[in-house]
Parts: sequence; structure tokens; C-alpha cells
Amino acid sequence: MERTSSAVIIKRRERDPVKLLREELKKPGIVMVPGVFNALTAMLAEKMGFKAVYVSGAAVTASLGLPDLGIITLDEMVKIVSYICDSVDIPVIVDIDTGYGEVLNVVRAVREFEKVGAAAVQIEDQVLPKKCGHLSGKQLIPPYEMARKIKAAAEARSNPDFVIIARTDARGVTGLEDAIRRAEIYLEAGADVIFPEALESEEEFAEFASRIKAPLLANMTEFGRSPLIEASKLENMGYKLVIYPVTLLRVAMYSMKKALSLLKERGTQRELVPEMYTRKELYELIGYYEYEEFDKKIFKNIREVD
Repeated sequence: MERTSSAVIIKRRERDPVKLLREELKKPGIVMVPGVFNALTAMLAEKMGFKAVYVSGAAVTASLGLPDLGIITLDEMVKIVSYICDSVDIPVIVDIDTGYGEVLNVVRAVREFEKVGAAAVQIEDQVLPKKCGHLSGKQLIPPYEMARKIKAAAEARSNPDFVIIARTDARGVTGLEDAIRRAEIYLEAGADVIFPEALESEEEFAEFASRIKAPLLANMTEFGRSPLIEASKLENMGYKLVIYPVTLLRVAMYSMKKALSLLKERGTQRELVPEMYTRKELYELIGYYEYEEFDKKIFKNIREVD
């Protein structure tokens, strides 16, 4: 959605992002959701026509120079998410890891992310310290403990359309059957969407979807245990959302590494200019010119009075 004039400065949403996401879950078709780690990447995803963004805990943590072990705090994540929600009109889905603690911590997390404008939170059933879902050595909490967190999250939201996504890491720990059993328990506890992490083949993705009749989220992260499956195939299997949590961060880091190498070698960035986002493109993305117009309008309308 293009925003003009003072709408860039003073946020006036035409549609509620929470309602938009809930509506997308009911529509036919799959929603491709790129992972973002700051406001600028979210704004670019919106400009490119994506209908939602995913704030990846792994990507945000990496952007802070930290490993994805659940060590980012609630306050840090809320601050980053607040910038992202304030910069885009599309729904923002937030990865809240294990909920920053137990049941009461989950309640506070849901309230805080809902206050800053998120449309959904995703919570997983790992033991702290958690690990990347595609690494070995993960441990799970009992399903009834996760069910309590989900029920608490569902009851804590002030907007009934706010989406609760339950992720299970059981496939890589106790197997596919336990992942399916846990999904059923989590749905009964109040989850709106189920996220089976680290399934290991197209057949497993199809099997899971055939047995769990609820909105499903697929994770197409690179360099992991899951094959990279086209969105159209996932849609045909029955998946509703597909996330690409660290794709933008990885591509950006590779491009920056190449740029730094060339700069160091040549002593100039001249060869890189054709590959750059131009000043004009950046200014248009962040609404620079609208800020200038707004400032001029206010200056013109309000004269100095001695």
C-alpha cells in the first residue's frame, strides 16, 4: 500500500493488521511471509507486495551479534517490533521463542506485542536454552506445559482475532508421530495455527497436513533439515503460511561481504554502484520527501508570532 503526505508521519491505518491476518487465514491460497529483522527490511517487503512479514528471532538475534539460544529479552524484542509495526501497514508475525519464561511470562509477552501492533505471535515447545529448530540437541517441554502456555496466550489477548501460532520441535526429538500428537493437543488448547518445525521431506510435509486439519505454517529456512519446497506445492498440500525467516539477512550478509572485499581490494566502491539501492529509491522507501513536505506545510501555515 502506498502511503502519501502526512500519513507517513502520522500513522492512520485504513485496515487493522490483526483483522487482515485473520482474514488471510480464511481465504484460499498460501501467504508467503519473508523474515525481517528491522523496520527497513519490513518496509521493503511491504513495497514488494508481500501481505505479511515475520520477525525472526534468529535474524533479530544475529543482527545484534548474538546466537539464537533464546537469550534476547522481551524488552529488546518489543522495541524492535514496535519500530517494525510502526513502519508498515501489513500484519507482523512475531517469533517469541519459548515465551520468555513460563505461563505468566507468556501472558505479559502477548500483551506487550499486541500493544505495539503485532498481529500474531509464535511460541515453541522447547526447553530453555532453546536452539535453532534445525540443529540437534534440542529438548522439549511436556505437551501439557506447552498447552498451558498456549491457553494463557489465547486468554491474554485483548483482540480475539490476534493469532496464536504454536510451533512444535518434536520431529527432530521424538519423531513425526509425537509432532502430530502435540499439534492436536495445542489446537485443543487454543492455538490458531500449527507450525511443525524441521520436517525432513516433502512426504512428511504432506503427511502432517493430511492429518492436522487446521491452518498450517511451513518453514523454508535455508541450510536446514527441511527441503526447500515451492510455495505452490505447499499450498497444494494444505499449508496456509510459509515463512522465509533468515533469507533476507543471509543474502544481505553475503552481499555486504562481497562489497567489503572489493572495497578493501580496489580502494573504491565505484564498481558496486550499479548494484546499490539508489539514494532516490531509499528516500522513496522511507518517505523522506513526504517528511520534507510535511515540515514545509507546518512552517508555512504557522507563522512566527512575537
